[in-house]
Amino acid sequence: MVETLASGLHHSGISKGQLVLLLLPNSIFFPIILLGILSLGAIVTTMNPLSSPQEIQKQTAGERLTLVFSTLEKVGIFDSIGGAAPVIPVPEDLSYDSLQFQIFHMLMSCKQQIFIKPAIRQSDTAAVIFTSGTSGSSKGAILTHGNFISMMELFVRFEASQYEKESFEDVYLAAIPMFHVYGMSLFVLGLLSLGSAVVVMRRFDVQEAVKAIDRYRVTHVHLVPPIMAALVRVKDATGCVLSSLKQVSCGAAPLSQKLIKDFLLRFQHVDLIQGYGLTESAAVGTRGFNTKNCKKYESTGLLAPNMEAKVMDRESGTSLPPGKAGELWLRGPAIMKGYLNDEEATASIIDKNGWLKTGDIGYFDQDGYFFIMDRLKDVIKYKGFQVVPADLESVLITHAEIIDAAVTSAMDVEAGEIPVAFVVRGHGSNISSAEIIKFVAMKVAPYKKVRRVVFVPSIPRSPTGKIMRRELKSSYCASRL
Repeated sequence: MVETLASGLHHSGISKGQLVLLLLPNSIFFPIILLGILSLGAIVTTMNPLSSPQEIQKQTAGERLTLVFSTLEKVGIFDSIGGAAPVIPVPEDLSYDSLQFQIFHMLMSCKQQIFIKPAIRQSDTAAVIFTSGTSGSSKGAILTHGNFISMMELFVRFEASQYEKESFEDVYLAAIPMFHVYGMSLFVLGLLSLGSAVVVMRRFDVQEAVKAIDRYRVTHVHLVPPIMAALVRVKDATGCVLSSLKQVSCGAAPLSQKLIKDFLLRFQHVDLIQGYGLTESAAVGTRGFNTKNCKKYESTGLLAPNMEAKVMDRESGTSLPPGKAGELWLRGPAIMKGYLNDEEATASIIDKNGWLKTGDIGYFDQDGYFFIMDRLKDVIKYKGFQVVPADLESVLITHAEIIDAAVTSAMDVEAGEIPVAFVVRGHGSNISSAEIIKFVAMKVAPYKKVRRVVFVPSIPRSPTGKIMRRELKSSYCASRL
């Protein structure tokens, strides 16, 4: 199917270096389209299919799109924003109406032509994947074919080595978006190299996920914290034991201690791991690894194959030993070429020796397991002391009357910055700000104490579960004017 599509695209004039947008939800056609495009040397860029016309126009502005693959209902958007590139509607599955999806059907029915494919080097651009933009404006990370090869090595050399049985016997549930680098690394590229079965969910629904796991005897689920929380809370007549599950892997955002505890209590037969990666590292970073005698659920795991890492003290510029927290730097063949049309931003994040400054704070323990603490940009400087918001959030969420919480900073004349907690109270709770401040103060060092509390109906999060602290900070500052 990949070869057929590539032949159809070639016949339609798609060639090396041209940019093709995938504005698609999860489907079995997603990997076929992406691999077909890459095999011609063309470049893929992806977007959330729920993006508004304004967001689509902003991200594609200035880029010479050659072709767009999208859903039928999105076709009209490109007419409204003046898109010059033709749009090809993509069906949900194989049982589609060939008249309704005529152009796509023609591509998928094209006779495989014998044509000379272009020479593709590992340094050639394969994709432009945009970052989540949680700590600033979204940037386009340029990922090469070499980056994708390194991504595949993570599966071939590490993932497959975890199990005694053959990897093709595993069944994975695709519950996270394929347009995101996390889902792309797994379901569009990595798992195909292992021959594992993939059950595709167009969009996540917890009840449908439970049914799919039981029906298809799913063994592995990769998810993000919001999906994991939904899985823990789901209720059904059978008790939702999900007996086929062997491993659940969580990434994209840190897990709270409470969520880890709740998950392990409910699914005692499941191996829980976390992983770490960035768009800028082609999703390659660390991968959880539990053994019979070593279970580190709060760790994001061991360093991936072919990658180097060091933890840096930003003040002194020196690397730190195990147990000391600092900014994580990564180097290896998975690191992006740079940001699209932004040499200044690229130079600020990748040094002259090829080290990627991740902006994430954490430490390696004596066994080589990495523990992530928070984003460097989110660290609060209280009277010269560093306060990590995630530390306070993990304390807040342990209170019986708090169902969600986030911490950010506010300017203060005396202290410089102070920690401000945004709290979602449980149903019927009347807990006061003073009670919360006292609760936290009993569990942390004096300089880490929460100084103000704001009650909110919900905590804003990205689709992958990252707390949108900039949004909270902006709304708080606006309310104080």
